[in-house]
Amino acid sequence: MKVLIIIPAYNEDENIIKLIKIIQNEYTNVNIILIDDSNNFLTKQNIEHYKFSNLKYVKRDVKMGRGSAIRFGFEYANQHFFDYIIEMDSDCSHDPNEIKFLLEKITNKNYDLIIGSRYLKKSKIVGWPIKRKIFSKLANLLAQFLFGFDISDYTNGFRIYSRRSITELLKYEIKNNGFIYLTETLIILKKKKFLIDEYPTIFINRKFGSSSVRLKDIVNSLLGIFKIKFRKI
Repeated sequence: MKVLIIIPAYNEDENIIKLIKIIQNEYTNVNIILIDDSNNFLTKQNIEHYKFSNLKYVKRDVKMGRGSAIRFGFEYANQHFFDYIIEMDSDCSHDPNEIKFLLEKITNKNYDLIIGSRYLKKSKIVGWPIKRKIFSKLANLLAQFLFGFDISDYTNGFRIYSRRSITELLKYEIKNNGFIYLTETLIILKKKKFLIDEYPTIFINRKFGSSSVRLKDIVNSLLGIFKIKFRKI
């Protein structure tokens, strides 16, 4: 079983080394692709210093957005015939120890996508600012209202995909380069009758660095959900 973890990063030099060390210590046979859109070379210098195995590092010249980074990772995964593809944040808000539970669920039940959900009964959000909680909840309520799918978290970036599902997603032109791409991919797969489920996750707000998400990004994401609603798939 070949597993790839896609990690998009933007100025996460304080977090990324810690995250990669935990992943590689816990999962020796997992590969990582790190797509770095940072406006400096600190992450690049750290990666080169540690010389990690099973890690492909990609430095891009400009910030192209999470959706673009994940799409890049999907294309890489498809070209190299990975069976399962995980995406997660680079700021350590997603617990690498939960990867094994996502893998167990998708392999045992033959699902195409498992979402680490922040809004199931056993889920938990730790240390997130109240504004982020409100906007996140609003985005998910809006998506639930517009699409009506039995999904509690349309927007969390901790997920595992089957190879079959990313092959399907690569058939479609990307419309959202930001983190609303998370909703876009979910809607495409749901409308195409792929098997999707959720797993309760503990989301912990970053301890180091600052989020690259701005109010403008959040507003554009809310508008993007409406655009997805009327997109012909």
